[in-house]
Amino acid sequence: MHLSTVILPVFPWREGREVWRRAEELGFHAAYTYDHLTWQSFRGTPWHGTVPTLSAAAAVTERIRLGTLVASPNFRHPVPFAKELMTLDELSGGRFTLGIGAGGGGFDATVLGEQPWSAKERADRFAEFTRLLDKLLTQSETTATEGAHYRAFEAEMLPGSTQRPRMPFHVAAIGPRALRLAAELGQGWITFGAQQDGPKVVAGQIERLREACAARGRDVAELELTLLGMGRGEQEDPLASFEAFVDWAGRYREVGITELVLHWPIPDSEFAADMRVFERIATEGLSHVDG
Repeated sequence: MHLSTVILPVFPWREGREVWRRAEELGFHAAYTYDHLTWQSFRGTPWHGTVPTLSAAAAVTERIRLGTLVASPNFRHPVPFAKELMTLDELSGGRFTLGIGAGGGGFDATVLGEQPWSAKERADRFAEFTRLLDKLLTQSETTATEGAHYRAFEAEMLPGSTQRPRMPFHVAAIGPRALRLAAELGQGWITFGAQQDGPKVVAGQIERLREACAARGRDVAELELTLLGMGRGEQEDPLASFEAFVDWAGRYREVGITELVLHWPIPDSEFAADMRVFERIATEGLSHVDG
């Protein structure tokens, strides 16, 4: 099992660079950041861009994997985004992972002035967006395509991804169409769990992913199975104490999760936590779970 963290892009870089360096020092497998233009309770406060933040993080780290958790089509087009992803992979020396999902409603979905997408349109766009990214990042020749929502004309992606055939895609998926997309294109799968009966819900999601993989002749064991720990409620609060983390991690390991992601503590926010507990979890937590 891997343990990773997600560092929200709220820090001025004079502080942020030390956070990303510390994440590497603590031994986290990966450090991710959200791909949003702002986030719920952080509206009206500083929030920096995802790609510049990850580019800067690549320059101040050497070993830790870096990635998005998760990017979406809400305000992006696959052609310029593919160029940015290719460059991130090169800047990081092949340490980049693309976490990608369909996105949701709210600010990110309407910031460009468009009308909110229906559930069907969102699913359609997600599938087309992800398949075009895959095509752009894996083929050496120029790409030309005309889809229902996205077009590319003589799009060139030289020199291509540092990782071959491209960086890993980790697909956030719960519904049937998204699970089939994860089985088709994913090297990993992401879930945010559930507030109630989380391990039971996640076990059911993994079973449906297993069926989607089998339908494509794949084994679900080929994928990294990632849980982003969102819960800080009565049933789940993995940062409440070291013991709480060990119990939480053990329950998700039992249902098949292979990577756990914890939010880096941010004081005076919904992600506030005791930094001493967090750092002990980072350095010792999995040894107690695996032991």
